Amino acid sequence: MAQDVVTRFAPSPTGYLHIGGARTALFNWLFSRHHGGKMLLRIEDTDRARSTQEAVDAILDGLTWLGLDWDGEPISQASRVDRHKEVVEQMLAQGKAYRCYATQEDLAAMREKARAEGRPPRYDGTWRDRDPSEAPEGVAPAIRLKAPLEGETVVDDLVQGRVTFPNKDLDDLVLMRSDGTPTYMLAVVVDDHDMGITHIIRGDDHLTNAARQTLIFQAMGWDVPVMAHIPLIHGPDGAKLSKRHGALGAEAYRAMGYLPEAMRNYLARLGWSHGDEEIMSTDDMIKWFGMEAVGKSPARFDFKKLENLNGHYMRATADAELLQHWKTCLEHIDGGQDVLAWLAEADHEATALAALPGLKERAKTLVELTESASYLWRQRPLDCDEKAANILNDEARALLSGLHETLSAVPTWEAEALEVSVKAFAEEKELKLGKVAQPLRAALTGRGTSPGIYDVLVALGREESLNRIRDQAI
Repeated sequence: MAQDVVTRFAPSPTGYLHIGGARTALFNWLFSRHHGGKMLLRIEDTDRARSTQEAVDAILDGLTWLGLDWDGEPISQASRVDRHKEVVEQMLAQGKAYRCYATQEDLAAMREKARAEGRPPRYDGTWRDRDPSEAPEGVAPAIRLKAPLEGETVVDDLVQGRVTFPNKDLDDLVLMRSDGTPTYMLAVVVDDHDMGITHIIRGDDHLTNAARQTLIFQAMGWDVPVMAHIPLIHGPDGAKLSKRHGALGAEAYRAMGYLPEAMRNYLARLGWSHGDEEIMSTDDMIKWFGMEAVGKSPARFDFKKLENLNGHYMRATADAELLQHWKTCLEHIDGGQDVLAWLAEADHEATALAALPGLKERAKTLVELTESASYLWRQRPLDCDEKAANILNDEARALLSGLHETLSAVPTWEAEALEVSVKAFAEEKELKLGKVAQPLRAALTGRGTSPGIYDVLVALGREESLNRIRDQAI
């Protein structure tokens, strides 16, 4: 591309960074990084009644957690109102816009008449060519675009292809309300122009907006950015994405124990593909990304696929790095602060690191990992779940007494030596290994299932392991 690519992510701060917005941000980020360009961040906060600082913070927090950085400072659309008004004055002076004195009652009557005649309810251009001297006293006008009445407006879209809109279907849209505030349509165009945006990548629910905004660009004699309207995300059943499908904020996925790398990979594959590649590093995604491979059909969100992908990333992530992700997750889940307090105590972080190889093999999320790891910080005597309590009958407790004696004699407290010792004990008692491992697991963890038993012994260490076994032995 000859020009330097500049994309923008432009969320409205009326809530969290939802998953559709996160994917839009990712596509803008990948596209700009692929072309060595920039991604700017614009907060579209002109709706002052619904915009909150809390929502702005949530959006920035979500992007940061996902690892999607932006160039420069975030720009507030609301701070640019004077510039928006300046452009409207320019359009009035050039005859590209006009003052409209139609009241709400007038507009309602127009809509009613259009419906009665079987036409779409649109503004009928009443004030388009009237003499300003006819303006009623004391009525503040709205400012409307003098849109072309004939011909068509074409959007050459990188995803949707060539989309044509008959101009007769695009009415004279409002640029400035009668209270002097600019509309979203106008603000977006002025900001995109002033920020030097070359490519607009957003959801295909904005496709009609693209035609209307093109008319404003053209009225000002500005270059129209290249547009790419990506299909929305649907649930696995093909219905519009809802909360039960996964229409949640980025912070909810963090609290559910997903890794940012896994989320990036999963979101990239929602609507875009590179051959049959399912697992892609961020560097690969940047290298391969292009709008030509974005499909036109809605992508389907699938929690099972996300979980499996996340499990892969957990196993592939180095233990020290995974520990940091785990801590981030713990800050946002019930009971997480207690675990963080335990980790902060002497040697406990080393204990957790020693346990991670076994823990991450079986968990698909950091929340699952937390549950599996809970044996590490449980206080003696352990509270046993139903399965563990059923395992720990008198016969099992008697076995544990002998096992305590055997393990006490193990010279080096390492997985290999412990495995040899436990297997020798089972052979001596003429028992299958499971008959020994099950009571041992229940005594060490208080649970019927756990990471590998030798991993558990190593993570707990000699003293704690032997004390837990003795607690349950007879």
